[in-house]
Amino acid sequence: MQLKDLKVVVTGGAQGMGAHFAQRLVEAGAQVAVGDVNEEKLAALPASIHRRKLDVSSEEDITSFVSWAHGAMGGLNGLINNAGILRDALLVKKDRTTGQVKKLSTADWNAVIGVNLTGATLMVREVVAKMVETDQGNGVVVNMSSIARHGNRGQSNYVSAKAALAANTVTWSREFGPFGIRVGAVAPGMIETPMTQGMNQKARDALVASIPVGRIGLPEDIWLAVKFILECDYFNGRTIDVDGGLNF
Repeated sequence: MQLKDLKVVVTGGAQGMGAHFAQRLVEAGAQVAVGDVNEEKLAALPASIHRRKLDVSSEEDITSFVSWAHGAMGGLNGLINNAGILRDALLVKKDRTTGQVKKLSTADWNAVIGVNLTGATLMVREVVAKMVETDQGNGVVVNMSSIARHGNRGQSNYVSAKAALAANTVTWSREFGPFGIRVGAVAPGMIETPMTQGMNQKARDALVASIPVGRIGLPEDIWLAVKFILECDYFNGRTIDVDGGLNF
């Protein structure tokens, strides 16, 4: 698919990688509808980008947003499923000083699963349903997974969500193939975004030191993989790791 032919939703698109994807798409001539919970950042996006508040943890918000995006762009044939949050903690931890046992809270588990998995899944469901209802063939979905899907200490909730997205990329590619809709995924490693900028500096430095290419990734690095999936009509049901060779 040519980028100029896209009418695409980008979730979590007010900042970071999502905002970069949206800008690149507009530059290529695509129509883009961005959703995010951060209304201040949304308002700062260029006027060429359709934007509206979207909380992907709300089914009602998702349904309303997809209908609005379809109307605003005069159609819908793409989704970049980018919205995500972190609530990192060990599942069980014992304090070295007090001996107190701490557990990952159910609230933090549910928050991450609600946004990164349930919300992402409902976005796919509603966008694809709209494509099918309107006989929109030649559609494409790009899920944002993570190399953490292979397992990473202190991220049980995040790992679960991103592993499920990678697995369902295969599932959905098989389910949506008869409709002419492809599904691919990108699994970023450590990328320079507002989310990673909030990391503990010591942990961040140690992680960067373990990346064979010797640097943290940039949103443009991930965009190149997203662009490939959007444009390559023979790519389907697979996840591309873009992590500089990082080995957990």
